[in-house]
Amino acid sequence: MSRTVVISGGGTGIGLAAARTFAEDGNRIVLIGRRPEVLERAAAGINGAVGCPADLSDPEQAERAARFVCEEFGAVDVLINSAGGNGGLEPGPEHPDGALTGTAHDWTVNFRLNTLTAVLLTEALFDHLASPGGRLLFLGSIAARRGSGSGAYAASKAALHPYAFDLARRLGPRGITVNVVAPGYIEDTDFFGDGLPEERRRALAEETLIGRAGVPGDVAATLHWLASHAAGHITSQVIHVNGGAERGN
Repeated sequence: MSRTVVISGGGTGIGLAAARTFAEDGNRIVLIGRRPEVLERAAAGINGAVGCPADLSDPEQAERAARFVCEEFGAVDVLINSAGGNGGLEPGPEHPDGALTGTAHDWTVNFRLNTLTAVLLTEALFDHLASPGGRLLFLGSIAARRGSGSGAYAASKAALHPYAFDLARRLGPRGITVNVVAPGYIEDTDFFGDGLPEERRRALAEETLIGRAGVPGDVAATLHWLASHAAGHITSQVIHVNGGAERGN
């Protein structure tokens, strides 16, 4: 049976791979993201997909996106919060004032990109998640366990864990599962901007136990399974997709 699948950050990378995977089942796909041209191009290449441009860190735009979804499709069967990214690629403060200005910007922009986008869209669609059988999924990161250098990105992803656990308790009685998928190093995404030096890329791949970097399809397949009937008794979990580079517990 066709389901409505909403994917934030669905225009590129893992979100786009997930959209293609879910579309293969004949599902209705709604892609949400900040860049209209990227969404239009992505939706054009996926049967049954529509794009909804919105900056999900803005409450009014998140509400507008949720209203569009509900008016066009009704209940949401699967919500995948994939929007986010590397805050270090965002423009810095125009007029740095003091040593802490850059630090405040780094932490603020990472939480806006990776935490607030997921929280606002989830809360806007909370009452419209299909009951029973709905699936709520968040994209975390290996960095939530091991850090990310500055700490800001890692902390913004780690913040999704307790939020997801609380949601699992609230939504469990409605028959809705809530899980986090935490990828390791994934190639073919925009996360590193212009890319990594070959030496660094090789080192990250060699950290895995299987000797290769992940690809968006690895994560998309995990999201697809967690959204399936077969995973109906799995909730409030962090599922690691990193080739063994970091052990889960």
